[in-house]
Amino acid sequence: MKTIKIISVVGARPNFMKIAPFVRAIEMHNLASQQSHGLNINHILVHSGQHYDIGMSEAFFRALSIPDPDINLEVGSGSHAEQVGQTMIAFEKVLRQEKSDWVVVVGDVNATLACSVTAKKEGVNVCHIEAGLRSGDMTMPEEINRLVTDRLADLLLTPDKISSENLRKEGVAENKIVFVGNIMIDTLEANRAQAAALDIETICQENSLNASSVKGLRKGGYALMTMHRPSNVDDPTVLGPLVDFLCDEVAGEMPLIWPLHPRSGKRLKEFGLWSKVEQTSGMVLLHPIGYHEMLRLNMDARILLTDSGGLQEECTVLGTPCLTLRWNTERPVTLREHGGASVLVGNDVERIRTEYKNTLASGRKPMRPEFWDGHTAERCLQAIIDYREN
Repeated sequence: MKTIKIISVVGARPNFMKIAPFVRAIEMHNLASQQSHGLNINHILVHSGQHYDIGMSEAFFRALSIPDPDINLEVGSGSHAEQVGQTMIAFEKVLRQEKSDWVVVVGDVNATLACSVTAKKEGVNVCHIEAGLRSGDMTMPEEINRLVTDRLADLLLTPDKISSENLRKEGVAENKIVFVGNIMIDTLEANRAQAAALDIETICQENSLNASSVKGLRKGGYALMTMHRPSNVDDPTVLGPLVDFLCDEVAGEMPLIWPLHPRSGKRLKEFGLWSKVEQTSGMVLLHPIGYHEMLRLNMDARILLTDSGGLQEECTVLGTPCLTLRWNTERPVTLREHGGASVLVGNDVERIRTEYKNTLASGRKPMRPEFWDGHTAERCLQAIIDYREN
């Protein structure tokens, strides 16, 4: 039986949701191959160790039924340069020991960049899942990671046609680009029923950070938000007005459920904003929550305010009206002008207020872009197999 060896790399929590369906696709392929004596995939899962703690990593592995990593690089935290450099040093040893045919990287975290560079220096083919996303904002470290990874990758698997066109405009050869769809939606569809079975009030009670009542939370009767980007939380002159709007206007109109990212919680306390947020009636503060819990809350939220890229995509399929707290997005297919559910509002409170009022009146409008069908991982794996046959 012919075998190819693939090393997949995950670095931070969003990667786990993208790699889970790919791991399942390999498992299903190998089961079928055993019966037909076809191609076998020897798969090795590598975790950079960037977010390796119970709350940020292990719980997600368990919830999404991802096998434990075969190798943990134990990079830990640090500056961008430290993370990239330490990952490259550790990953080089892995490549020289394992001698894989492919390295598969997902998304745009530091491990994506570091492992792509290292693989190419070692002469190993690189496949980038979620290639071609562009925000045009070079102040975002993720944009630099995306550009470098896509320049080096041998196989670029894109989530939408806009991303494919971005690569063509950059001069990428047509035979390297394969439009496969959005692998995040594979995870959503695989977990939709499990998430739907959860109770909203129970989620809030079990993860509560403050004493605000969680009684009476009903379908379409609450707002949901996440916020963690430095542009929104690291400057008190930005965060202060945002907190005033959230507490005085949003939470004053309906319950506002806010799972707090550690960075945001730290800044609220540093800037003297914690007591206001904690004591606002209608503000439901939560510890960081799991994938299924967040999906459940998103399913029935009246509106979502977020600076997360993945949640923009979820909102598009679920139809949840979304205010994206950024001035640009690498996922334009999620925007209303392209049929999605999201509108860019940045962190300007006047613009947020205007779009908030407009959005509340718009209602839910689910939309499913092409190939956002729950079968992207299978197409990703087939593209790798077919590439070897070219």
